[in-house]
Amino acid sequence: MSNSTVAKRYAQALFVLAQQKNILAEVGADLNELKKVVKESPDFLTLLNAPKFSIERKKQMVAEIFAGATTEVLHTVQLLVEKKRVNEVQLIATAYAELAAQAQGIADATVFSTRALSAEENANISAAFAKLVGKQSLNITNEIDPSLLGGIRVQIGNHIYDSSVANKLERLKRELIG
Repeated sequence: MSNSTVAKRYAQALFVLAQQKNILAEVGADLNELKKVVKESPDFLTLLNAPKFSIERKKQMVAEIFAGATTEVLHTVQLLVEKKRVNEVQLIATAYAELAAQAQGIADATVFSTRALSAEENANISAAFAKLVGKQSLNITNEIDPSLLGGIRVQIGNHIYDSSVANKLERLKRELIG
């Protein structure tokens, strides 16, 4: 069983539980915090994987460190410690975020532009392209790409919508040459 399959199963179980208890946002926030902790201090995972400590002691450490987290997230991390799958925590957080976004009708989009977009431009792009892909809204990440010359390129999942000046010039060049 691949790591991502295991992570998806744990994320699915946690998602269903959070959905039943109507705490999707709280669980998502706790998982994001957990993801930050793991990213910023990799020694945390090393500690939880160390054979020097008993599983009960590791679970106790997790309970102390994440005392403010929801019990669902706390119990999930303790289960991961028990099953020796604590390395999956970042993949689980990512998979959970995807499930929560799908349930709320939200998709992630990357908008490439020649300059930083204003909040109003982000909102307009989100509204226009969300309808196009059948979502309620988009979480937009803006990336600066001066090679576009002007306009924007929007990537939503595997779909790319390119209305950049560079692309239009390239299409015109293909039409004229061949």
